Amino acid sequence: MPMGRRLKNYQEKLIAPEQAAGLMEDGWKRADLHVHTTCSFDVLPVRSLHPESLYEKSLALGMDFITFTDHDTMDAYEILGWDREKLVPGVEMTVYDPEFAGHVLHVNVFELDREEFLELREISQVEHDLKNFVRYLKRHRLPFMYNHPFWFKFHEELNPSAVPKLANLFPVLEYNMNELKQKNELTIALAERFGKSIVATTDTHSGKLGQVYTLAKGDSFREYFRNIEKGRNYIVPEDLTRKLLIEEMNTWIDLIFDKSHNTQDVKNYLTGIKSLDAMVKISRSTLLNYSPRLNRTAMNLFYMISNTGLPASFYIYSAKSIAREIEKNIEIKSQK
Repeated sequence: MPMGRRLKNYQEKLIAPEQAAGLMEDGWKRADLHVHTTCSFDVLPVRSLHPESLYEKSLALGMDFITFTDHDTMDAYEILGWDREKLVPGVEMTVYDPEFAGHVLHVNVFELDREEFLELREISQVEHDLKNFVRYLKRHRLPFMYNHPFWFKFHEELNPSAVPKLANLFPVLEYNMNELKQKNELTIALAERFGKSIVATTDTHSGKLGQVYTLAKGDSFREYFRNIEKGRNYIVPEDLTRKLLIEEMNTWIDLIFDKSHNTQDVKNYLTGIKSLDAMVKISRSTLLNYSPRLNRTAMNLFYMISNTGLPASFYIYSAKSIAREIEKNIEIKSQK
């Protein structure tokens, strides 16, 4: 079945910022449900990405609910406190279930406390039992969602045929700004097939929170998320493009080379992305640390390479190849 036919029922969920503004005037609430801070291992330890800075930025943007979903840690809430205005405790849990799932999943969980987090970490990192993990979430009535369903860990064997059965375990699927349109369309088709809801998130690791978001009614986060689960929501989405990727790469160059932003030693910082890690090592060299002129020269060189668009084009080309391979190996039919 053509992709356009599959997406027909969900197209009305995707709205423009102008439409969203009207809804917000009528009392609809907005939130970016996937944001990383310096507490995540793959976020640069700079002042602008510290939980306090991102919390203040979220307030300034007028977010109705603010949540930080760092990788397998809730340290942001130990830093901020658990009861701040509009703040909703959240975490992105890594779950590897080799028998049922066969690959790594990322799951966002909200409104959990320290004890629930530790118990979930035991299930995900020791038991490696996805079904038990989901049972725990349902038993404790914790809001949760399946992040970027068609993402696979680097060097991990693609296992797209498992995604539909996994998606059926979750009430909400993620439309991720860092994914190509092809993958996000597959996620929407998946949601349509199983009657799931969709949220739009930035999944930002560079502080660009709120560029996309999810709208629903609700005086509390619990009510807001319940309405999302019932499909009573809209999303303001965006997909990864060459232009957006160049902007993101330039933001990383700013963060890596701008010494005034650094508050901690980032010599041991590693993302696992070779190009970024190479830039970090170069930026931390003794010569650049003591020579602002050389630091600026190196920074401008990386800007020049980024602005050619070649790194972005290569990444997009590779990502499109993976998306085509996934679509070839998965059949998602529209729910009748």
